[in-house]
Amino acid sequence: MDAVLIAVFAFLIDRYVGDVPNRYHPLRWMGNLLDSIDRRISDRTSGWNTLIGFLSYVLVLLVFGGAAIAITMAVRYGMGDLAEFDLLGISCSVGELVWVAVSALFLKVTFALFAFRRFCAPIADDLRKGDLDAAADKTQMMVNRKTRGMDLPHLTSSCCETVSENLVDSVVSPLFYFGLLGLPGAIAFRCSNLMDAMWGHINDKYRVLGHFPARLDDVLGYIPSRLAPFFVGFAAKLMRLRSGRSAVAAALAEHRKTPSPNSGWPMTAVAAAMGVSFDKEGVYVMGEGPLPSIDDIRRCCRLVEVTSTVFLLAVSIPLCALLGIHVQIFFEDLIYGILGSVPI
Repeated sequence: MDAVLIAVFAFLIDRYVGDVPNRYHPLRWMGNLLDSIDRRISDRTSGWNTLIGFLSYVLVLLVFGGAAIAITMAVRYGMGDLAEFDLLGISCSVGELVWVAVSALFLKVTFALFAFRRFCAPIADDLRKGDLDAAADKTQMMVNRKTRGMDLPHLTSSCCETVSENLVDSVVSPLFYFGLLGLPGAIAFRCSNLMDAMWGHINDKYRVLGHFPARLDDVLGYIPSRLAPFFVGFAAKLMRLRSGRSAVAAALAEHRKTPSPNSGWPMTAVAAAMGVSFDKEGVYVMGEGPLPSIDDIRRCCRLVEVTSTVFLLAVSIPLCALLGIHVQIFFEDLIYGILGSVPI
């Protein structure tokens, strides 16, 4: 029951509350710590930078993951027996519900689903008004390509591409590792993914320093990315999308078109489910059919939302009930054993 409540509460927070302000967001604090480390590295070619990349990941995970688990531990031990009562025939307490709520809040920090529609809706509005420059400027904040000068179909394609790619990085992967390892698993993935976004670039500055986080992110995303097409296909059937093409078959055929070993799987699956093509000029063309329309932006967001919900119900919650919640409690007990009783 705790596993169910944590996952559901986290989804509700994401849907109706959204993210905390950027200045207070733990990911912003992680980024500040990594920037501080980055500024102190002078020799970018040294092989020692690979070790620095590894140790930086360990540091970020221990600082932020350790803090989160220490807080949930303190709540569970300090408030666990507070005001016990029966809920639907199950014995629980106010303290346990507070522990669930705090765990859900930390879980929410590791994923973002309904933010896609909040980012994309203003872009679609600008496109309907014919203001391509304003739409391009907003799209630029979501993608790593030059958007000024793009025509309308390529702007809509850019939006749908980044939403479908982030299905794995921003939702499926953290929820998968939450199911497998509880809150520590979700945080471990988020730290890896953030470091890959910041340091995982193939250039002189980050080629060595970003080697470990980039490879770790590829490894952690391997299974979730390959699971995603199955759930995209099922969600497409629930939405009665009639593309005439299997999301799984398309992913198997075209996933190698992207430079990343993982991002092609959800992108090709979403394109197939929607019956459209994605076109990143000079890099890839995937899918069959026209480039996405303005209305397809909203449809893509909806498909990703339904896919993520199905994945949560079918994989994350059952897996967490069997494994993840017990792993989280194990780590909380471990920290309690190290720190002793924490007064509340």
